Amino acid sequence: MISIIQKYFKELSIEQLKQFEQLFDLYSFWNNQINVISRKDIDLLYERHILHSLGIAKIMSFKPNTQVLDVGTGGGFPGIPLAILFPETQFTLVDSIGKKIKVVNEVSSALNLKNVKAYHKRAEELDQKFHFVVSRAVTEFPVFHSWVKNKFLKENFNDLKNGILYLKGGDLKEEFGRFFNQSKFHDLKDFFEEEFFETKKVVYFRM
Repeated sequence: MISIIQKYFKELSIEQLKQFEQLFDLYSFWNNQINVISRKDIDLLYERHILHSLGIAKIMSFKPNTQVLDVGTGGGFPGIPLAILFPETQFTLVDSIGKKIKVVNEVSSALNLKNVKAYHKRAEELDQKFHFVVSRAVTEFPVFHSWVKNKFLKENFNDLKNGILYLKGGDLKEEFGRFFNQSKFHDLKDFFEEEFFETKKVVYFRM
């Protein structure tokens, strides 16, 4: 299962491989207590949740000390896979459902992830500001933009200017509306050959 991660990310350390390997047992266990991933999807965890989350890393390689907010993280996607991949980047994961944040905290604690903080909050309730905001299709983009538009730091030091990295699928022109021409759409099928990624995209919106 983890071979699908190694296929596309060849530079992983032994520690990172171990952490990615642990994810299946951790999510299987917690999913039985608190349903954060659909039952049929747990067997496809590495492809549909972990690799999908890491699609962001094909567009953006976060530099050390970058502050990243994951909004509507659910059980920790895309935040936890990205936190494993970028151990020197700081990730703040938020969700409005407390039991999902419990899973995030248990998983990140079991993996000893020192770069993850998780809060049972809505994005609008956070005082902190960030370089990037990431998410997996929690709502339509104009709504999402309104939640996070005041959450950005002024300083830029990554290869992309501070902004939103949004995992979305399908035809997005109508949904994005006035944001469409300002957004850059990256097809994940250009990076991953599995059929699941045929219509999936990472959208970058500069703030």
